[in-house]
Amino acid sequence: MPSVNLRHSVRAIILDEDERVLLCRFTIPEPVGTVVWATPGGGMEPGETQLAALSRELQEEVGLVVTADPPHVWHQEVVAPGHAEGYDGVINDYFLVRTAAFKPRGTLSDDQLAAECISGLKWWHPHEIASYAGTDLFSPRDLASSLTTLITAGAPAEPTWLGL
Repeated sequence: MPSVNLRHSVRAIILDEDERVLLCRFTIPEPVGTVVWATPGGGMEPGETQLAALSRELQEEVGLVVTADPPHVWHQEVVAPGHAEGYDGVINDYFLVRTAAFKPRGTLSDDQLAAECISGLKWWHPHEIASYAGTDLFSPRDLASSLTTLITAGAPAEPTWLGL
């Protein structure tokens, strides 16, 4: 069986006191016009721990400083050529970060965010995601139900495996 080259990424489910989740609006170049709302985070650098990568990504994208080791709540593997440039897919590990609401603004400039395909940031209630009728996508696709379960049941003892 050929080996698969997957990009290892860390992502944060940032929940505020009103159970809203902070999502990044990714405008994907191909196919043109694809917009995906996903949790902040990104790829791990060689030799970087998950917490170090998560801390770096959150400071860069949304301006949140994470000092404690948040619970690892979800795990996702997507093997799909073209899903991550230069890779056969991604491994996403999601961590739960609870915080007071804040106005997100990371250390990256608008041009740097655009280079990462990030075109906006927004707080969403799970019911807004569930009832969304537009053309934008959410990642993971079952984000609303996964969030509702996480909020209702709390962090699982072992990370929950997610689909696409």
